[in-house]
Amino acid sequence: MDSQEFREAAKAAIDEITDYYDTVGSQRVVSEVKPGYLRPLLPASAPLDPEPWSAIHADVQSKILPGITHWASPRFMAFFPCSGSYPAALAEMYSNAFNGAHFNWICSPAVTELETVVMDWLAQALALPECYLSGGSTHGGGVIHGSASEAILTVMCAARDKYLAAVTAHLADDDGDDGEKEDELWRRRSKLVALGSAGSHSSTKKAAQILGVRFVAIPVSEDAGFALTGPAVARAVADLRARGLEPFYLTATLGSTDVCAVDDFAGIAEALVPSAGTPQDIWVHVDAAYAGSALLLEENQALAVPFAHFHSFNFNPHKWMLTTFDCSAVWVRRRAWLIEALSIKPPYLRNQFSDNELVTDYRDWQIPLGRRFRSLKLWFVLRSYGVRGLQAHIRRGVALGESLEAKLASRPDLFSVFTAARFGLVTLRVTGADEDEINARTERVYEGINASGEFYLTSTIVNGKFAIRVCTGVERVAEEHIQRLFDVLVERANTEVGKKQ
Repeated sequence: MDSQEFREAAKAAIDEITDYYDTVGSQRVVSEVKPGYLRPLLPASAPLDPEPWSAIHADVQSKILPGITHWASPRFMAFFPCSGSYPAALAEMYSNAFNGAHFNWICSPAVTELETVVMDWLAQALALPECYLSGGSTHGGGVIHGSASEAILTVMCAARDKYLAAVTAHLADDDGDDGEKEDELWRRRSKLVALGSAGSHSSTKKAAQILGVRFVAIPVSEDAGFALTGPAVARAVADLRARGLEPFYLTATLGSTDVCAVDDFAGIAEALVPSAGTPQDIWVHVDAAYAGSALLLEENQALAVPFAHFHSFNFNPHKWMLTTFDCSAVWVRRRAWLIEALSIKPPYLRNQFSDNELVTDYRDWQIPLGRRFRSLKLWFVLRSYGVRGLQAHIRRGVALGESLEAKLASRPDLFSVFTAARFGLVTLRVTGADEDEINARTERVYEGINASGEFYLTSTIVNGKFAIRVCTGVERVAEEHIQRLFDVLVERANTEVGKKQ
């Protein structure tokens, strides 16, 4: 493909992409293809000779599009949003044009420096404590990762090394002697425990599995709104230490995946005060993958005050902040914790700017070496919408969730609100005589709605209770879609409740 062919194909693609977004609401939300549908439609091996763009384009329409689930649809209310916008799409085009691995400053100075600036902008917009700013008092700062799962693995790695360094600091470094310090490091490693709540995202358990440390989930209760509390953390830590184990890391959650619960940040900070500043200091990471965008609203920013006592914070602009995947924003209170755990300096990465510590090299803040120019899309989105425009988008999603909750509450004969609307997520159950009947009816209503293809919802089971999750954060969701979903829920619940058991 030469430059003229590219110009013509790209212009046509832009028109088709725009048409796709304009008409996505008319598409069935979930693909109807069966597993393995694509292989019989494609050749058994790659072509030996070039194929014309017209043939490739035709296959996108006839073979790929039928296998797409439409996350941008206003009837997609499953999981959490994976949002995008035209400014973000334009940024992706420029990012692809400025293609490179960008692992250190000299690779493309603008890539590094824009990320530092934009992450400070975003931290200020979220009202994060000043310790997370690049020029803050604790030498912290932000970095963009691919996902919250990657962020949790990265900060857990830093937490492990920080903890082990602190508890073995009294031992001299081994220099050919009996290896006392190394032996002690490995002995301590076998006792390390990462903590989360029963509502923490599975990425915490997965990170612990990758790092070879134990994971313990602290129970949460319906009475506490499924939030992790300070006393529960204190009890879990005391119990583990009494058993000779060493808790070193905790994931606290702002907006849990199941029900958008918010953990007791002030209580957790208070519970861990006795260890703060000691070798037993427990790293606290706040996972706000979806709901972190809600900190853009002034009414939620008090939630961030206790974060000054914690070690790291993460949220995904690619969920609710109109920024295309992948873009996961991570901040640490001290950048040295990441650098000490992750820095490598082979000869081929050395240069005068890095060697003299005149610049930030984000390769030392992440697991991969190479990195994309992700900050460009954050820059485009923040400038195109402004903070006020993004606030309006978030408030709209919140209001739509509250609208659905009010509708459900108007039919107590059919529904109970399992967890009230929070950050654009509401969970519900169908009424019944006992828990078994409620679970069975709710599951049948859920499966029936998804099978019809008009809406796509997801479910959860919390402490043995089956509930339907409805997330209203997709940009194109409007009140008319909430009303239609409620009508469908009523229709199907009426059928279930009216059945003879």
